[in-house]
This record gives sequence, C-alpha cells and structure tokens, in this order.
Amino acid sequence: MPMQHSYAVEVEWTGAGEEGTATYRSYARDHVVRIEGLPDILGSADKTFRGDPARHNPEQLLLAALAQCHMLSYLHQAASRGIVVTAYRDAATGTMETAGTGGSFTSALLRPVVTITDASQAADALDAHGQASRDCFIAASVRFPVLHAPTILVDGEVVAQRAEHAEAEA
Repeated sequence: MPMQHSYAVEVEWTGAGEEGTATYRSYARDHVVRIEGLPDILGSADKTFRGDPARHNPEQLLLAALAQCHMLSYLHQAASRGIVVTAYRDAATGTMETAGTGGSFTSALLRPVVTITDASQAADALDAHGQASRDCFIAASVRFPVLHAPTILVDGEVVAQRAEHAEAEA
C-alpha cells in the first residue's frame, strides 16, 4: 500500500510597495518562503522577469531540488552497495524556454562529482547514479528530461566518468 507524505510551505509576497500591481513595473517580485522550524528563504523572480538577483528564484530552487534529491538518492545507493563516499558536489544546469507569457523547463543536466575510497568500486559507483535517478522523487515528478554526467574520483584522480549530455537514466 502506498504511503502518503505531506509537506507544507508558506509563501508571502513582500513586494507590494505603494501601488501594488497597478502596473507591471509598479511592484517587486520579492517574497519569503517559510517552512516551520527552518530559516526563511528570500525569493524573487529571475532578473529577466524584473526580479531581484540577490534573492533565490523558483527556477534555481527547482534545479536545486533536483540536484539535492539525486544526491540523497545516490548516497543511499552508495551506502546500500558498500561504496564509501567521502565527498559529493554537483554543478547542475537547467534550460528553460519561454514563449509569449508562458514557458517551461526543457532539460536539466546534473554533473555530480563523487569521491569514493576504493577504485575497484568505480564502475559500481558510476552505475549507482542510474538507480539514484530512478529513485529520485523530484525527477520522477517533472515532465522534462533530467540528464546525468557523473564523475567518480579516488584520491583526486578521475577513475570513471560518463560524458556530458548523457542520456537520462531509464
């Protein structure tokens, strides 16, 4: 039987200023994302859409959620397989296309760089990204491809790598 998990966030617009939405240029896109018990996230629109570039925008946060989810799924896979991971970082990118008044993401590329302790496990460490991709709840919830180009390091040396723009894990 499936288990249901619920999440709650509060988003409050703080950019009304003197005129509110009297015109497209009269209001700020600033807002606060609140999650009980956690620090606030100061948000805005992307600079392209008259947002404050000093604040997080929803597009960045979506990409961060994808990268975080993949990392957490990967670390679970590594622990389950007996692979000791000592470092993990990702330089994720995403592409969004706009047309008229709408738009959508068309792809995301995760570039995790994972340091492991045992070079003999490099192939398995690379393979674990496939299962991590399938296990990631966020990636399973989006309608665009989430591609992966992982690199595996041991003692700072590349021991396994999948090329950029690798296919999404099936």
